[in-house]
Amino acid sequence: MSLLLPDSGLLFWMTIVFLVVFFILWRWGFPSIIKMVNERKNYIDESLAKAEEANLRLANIQKQGEELLMEAREKQAQILREASQTRDTIVEQAQEKAHEESARILSEAKAEIESQKQAAIRDIRTQVAELSVQIAEKILRKQLTTSAEQAQLIDSLLDEVASSNGTESK
Repeated sequence: MSLLLPDSGLLFWMTIVFLVVFFILWRWGFPSIIKMVNERKNYIDESLAKAEEANLRLANIQKQGEELLMEAREKQAQILREASQTRDTIVEQAQEKAHEESARILSEAKAEIESQKQAAIRDIRTQVAELSVQIAEKILRKQLTTSAEQAQLIDSLLDEVASSNGTESK
């Protein structure tokens, strides 16, 4: 059992050495160890605070980026709506102009056709009148060789004109 129980002298000196080492550590070792542990703790706390701040900044930057992206999409949609409205307006104006132009061309064509029709009718009337006069002249030359026949024809024509004027005035 002597192996398990130390001598009292050895125990005394071990206690004194322990107290001296403990005093030295207490006086100079522990404060520097505690100081280094505190510095390390402060460094870690500061690093964590900086990391947290960086995360907040990153979250703010992401939020701002999303807001800018949303704003850009809204502006894009607005520009597309405006472009569509402008396109519709331009198409509508072009259609109106085309309708107006076609109506103008159609009315000009109708007026031209009408004037050509009137000119053709006048020309035909003129030709018919000339032909009628020529035919009448030839017929009258053949038939009215005597003055009595001429007087009789004039009287019958005057009677027809008078009778037609009388029926028209009624």
